[in-house]
Amino acid sequence: MRKDTGIKISKEKRAEMVTAIKNYYLTERDEDIGDLAAGLILDFFIEKLAPEFYNQGVNDSYLYMEKMLEDLLSIQK
Repeated sequence: MRKDTGIKISKEKRAEMVTAIKNYYLTERDEDIGDLAAGLILDFFIEKLAPEFYNQGVNDSYLYMEKMLEDLLSIQK
């Protein structure tokens, strides 16, 4: 059962990702996996790994905005 991470992807993007996973396995591991196996791998990445990348993006955005706000305050007269 898939845990809802709140990360949503379109059907089209999911199909692209499944194809990319299948191509990776074929190219790098010389294994031909099916859509189901690639989809389960994608689900694993979305559930277990994607939240870390998302959180890092949020943190990076926060630090960037904090820096920009400091720059904005520097133009005060």
